[in-house]
Amino acid sequence: MYRTISVADQIYIKAKRIRTIQEKGLQKIGDDIISEFKGILNYGIIGLIQLDINDDEVEDLPVEQVQKLYEEKIAFAKKLMQDKNHDYGEAWREMSQESFVDLTLAKILRIKQILKNDGQTIISEGIDANFYDIINYAIFALILIEEKIHRG
Repeated sequence: MYRTISVADQIYIKAKRIRTIQEKGLQKIGDDIISEFKGILNYGIIGLIQLDINDDEVEDLPVEQVQKLYEEKIAFAKKLMQDKNHDYGEAWREMSQESFVDLTLAKILRIKQILKNDGQTIISEGIDANFYDIINYAIFALILIEEKIHRG
């Protein structure tokens, strides 16, 4: 669980940095918002992989195993996104970057709350569902940023 907390903290830091850049309108470090959303996406996948491994003692995994786990998580996230798009339509296209950051921060706080309760939830979804939502928020933000860049 300690590694999951660390991953949640990394996502929190990246989301807070995006929020600070949004609020101040400038940044002093070279990594842009796109890089931060990509980092959130990747940390979300790392968090899911760590939940599967469930062993705080594992330091190194074979590259092939990591690649397989990564691809499985991405495939599931994509299917989840497609299923939710079917049910909700593409409502996310009308959302702002700020909303994606707010939702990500809320999901991180929920993950931390679940971890404090030793993984127990009463009604809500588990840690994995929250990581999948975070991954998809990052993907939505990246798609919208890319589309905005191409529009001019």
